[in-house]
Amino acid sequence: YFGETDETVNKRTKAALAAGLKPIVCVGELLWERECDITEEVIARQIKLDLFNVTADELKNIVIAYEPVWAIGTGKTATADQAEAVCAFIRATIAKLYTQADADAVTIQYGGSMNDGNADELLSKTNVDGGLIGGASLVAEKFAAIVKAASK
Repeated sequence: YFGETDETVNKRTKAALAAGLKPIVCVGELLWERECDITEEVIARQIKLDLFNVTADELKNIVIAYEPVWAIGTGKTATADQAEAVCAFIRATIAKLYTQADADAVTIQYGGSMNDGNADELLSKTNVDGGLIGGASLVAEKFAAIVKAASK
């Protein structure tokens, strides 16, 4: 909607870091890109460009959120295994750009329509460190169920 590019995400990320903020950098593929089996290529490109000239020290203050574009506001969500695979790929990509220790330390969230019904399974995955919650945060009982799942 706002004409964002990887270049503008990078500039905003750097500006947020310079201002002492902790940015959440969202990456994700379109449905067409998933169907064409190029999810990893898309995600690797986004990570490399969005984190361009971000130091390992700055990386400590960044959260990465895997938010497949096809799941934003659609009610569709990646399966827990799909989310785990992409979050693991994000971690591996960061390890190639920085170090394994840096990759292990970064928080990687899943943000594609996580809700009270799927939070337990998504958050049980090794590389899903948390959730970027949208609409599900608007109903207290549903949000409380997600918080409960996250605190396990």
